[in-house]
Amino acid sequence: MKKLSITFLLLALSTCSFAQTFSFGPKAGINLSNYSGGDINSDAKVGYHLGGVLNFGFGEIFSVQPEVLFSTQGAKVESDGSKKDFKINYLNIPVMLKFRIATGFYIEAGPQAGLRLSESIPDQTINNFAKSLDLSLGAGLGYQSDNGLGVGLRYMAGISEVGDFSGKEISPDFKNSVIQASVFWVIPIIK
Repeated sequence: MKKLSITFLLLALSTCSFAQTFSFGPKAGINLSNYSGGDINSDAKVGYHLGGVLNFGFGEIFSVQPEVLFSTQGAKVESDGSKKDFKINYLNIPVMLKFRIATGFYIEAGPQAGLRLSESIPDQTINNFAKSLDLSLGAGLGYQSDNGLGVGLRYMAGISEVGDFSGKEISPDFKNSVIQASVFWVIPIIK
């Protein structure tokens, strides 16, 4: 985890030294999360995300946007014939590469590291349901006005398994799957 933090810090510092524009601001929105893969039977769960963004622009088209987001995720998992809420709180750190495709409109893609903060699961026989690190890849699109207000829609697909359940009745092959709808406001510092 320490190496991951140092890597993200170095990426942000090196990006900042070459950036032509710099802005930052708040971001918040709604999550629709579920588990994909494996043989787990689950339905989507509504949650939220809240945090901040930095945006380093390189010309008119390309920018790098690291973010730090508190995110509630999980799913409604079938257990003993009924659906129960499995809720996991993460500190997500996505680093999105953004490309402006038209006036105000953009597409984005990039990796995300999620650090598990806490979990609330009804099955008390499982300790540490989720691993402490969750890795994802994301893609999205959105619109950002000239004054920095914007909206975005993003899909984050897990590339690491949610947990390690060897010896349990749960198949370990399922991953996080999250759709995020966000509003944000980036305030320009360097134009």
